Amino acid sequence: MKRNSQAVELSGVTGEPLIWLRLEGVVVLILSILLYAQAGASWWRFGALLLAPDLVMAGYWLGARWGARIYNLGHTYAGPLTLAVVGLIGGYHWLVPYQLIWTAHIGMDRALGYGLKYASGFKNTHLGTFGKRAAMAYERTS
Repeated sequence: MKRNSQAVELSGVTGEPLIWLRLEGVVVLILSILLYAQAGASWWRFGALLLAPDLVMAGYWLGARWGARIYNLGHTYAGPLTLAVVGLIGGYHWLVPYQLIWTAHIGMDRALGYGLKYASGFKNTHLGTFGKRAAMAYERTS
């Protein structure tokens, strides 16, 4: 079992694709902020709610498998983009600022290297493993 989790820890995107994925996160963050500014919504709301999507980390109280599932549900673009469609097409325009905050959060996470989680542990993501052990693993594989 230990060996299998180590294989996940050492996997993930590396090299130039990783740079592109993190750059993509920066672009999503910047575009979300610019669109939020155009929406004319409260910057206090933006600041207060920017980290709110991380509340889904409470899912880890149910164990690593459920924690990863719940975390990933809150950190994929499907949720905020669905909220945008409902807000714009359904006439619920008040939802759009919340969607932009949520999208900005995901972009920020991706830019910082926080990816979607694997059930093997919180630090194991689709963008690789983060933390001190990740740096050591990277040095061993380079």
